[in-house]
Amino acid sequence: MTPARDTGFPRADAEHDFLRARRRQVLSRLANWLRREPDDVNIMLPFDEVVDALGYAGERRIGRRVIPLNSIVGSVDRGRDFDRRFRPTSGRVRERWERLALAARRGEHIPPIEVYRVGDLHFVIDGHHRVSVAYALGLETIEASVTEVHTKLDPKGIRYRGDLIVKDYRRLFLSRVPLTGEARAAIVVSDPWDYAHLGEHVEAWGFRLMQAEGKFLDRATIARRWYDEEYLPVVEMMRQAELIGDRTEAEAYMWVAGERYRLIRQHRWDDEVIEALRARRR
Repeated sequence: MTPARDTGFPRADAEHDFLRARRRQVLSRLANWLRREPDDVNIMLPFDEVVDALGYAGERRIGRRVIPLNSIVGSVDRGRDFDRRFRPTSGRVRERWERLALAARRGEHIPPIEVYRVGDLHFVIDGHHRVSVAYALGLETIEASVTEVHTKLDPKGIRYRGDLIVKDYRRLFLSRVPLTGEARAAIVVSDPWDYAHLGEHVEAWGFRLMQAEGKFLDRATIARRWYDEEYLPVVEMMRQAELIGDRTEAEAYMWVAGERYRLIRQHRWDDEVIEALRARRR
């Protein structure tokens, strides 16, 4: 980060800090517009939406920590006074912002901010102005009182608000198809709606399995057997037939399973099915 200037006049420097932060926020918005980036690229992640998408599993207070500024990605109250990099979005916060900047430049004590931690991400409960000033002064860390929130899904991969859609659909899919361990990690699709389609496919597969065996099977058993008896063998056949391409294995499985039934009206897997699918790809 670029260090803030120091002219020896703290009040004037604090005023300059605010104007520089506002200028950078405006230029960032313009650059995003020129690059035609998504609207959410410069918006804070809302804590409630993140936790809803990942699934709340509990929390614990871990006390005071020094955290990286760039790990702070969102807010609890969905404030619109700051952008994703905590630059002021208007002059509304100027008086309080400059007061904090002046105190920081004079070396006065600044109380720690309060945050929620989700994985490696932090969300501000209290202290938005302090984070903004810390960024403007070129700092890389800040002291925070941290409460750690545990979620059912790993928050890894979340960068923007749009990423929450994929996480939310994946959470719902795993509630319908409760895979565990390696199987859980293996099923990945890019289009969030594909999780809904795949969930319905697995449930239908499980229904046919129960009919064939004449007994009830719970969701966990169906998920495990689908992965072991259906998904893995089919993926291996697709690898040998070079049918996966540039898709994820789960996406390739969905395509080939759909094409199999559309072309042959069968749920079986054999050489005839694979040859028909290979011909279809050509």
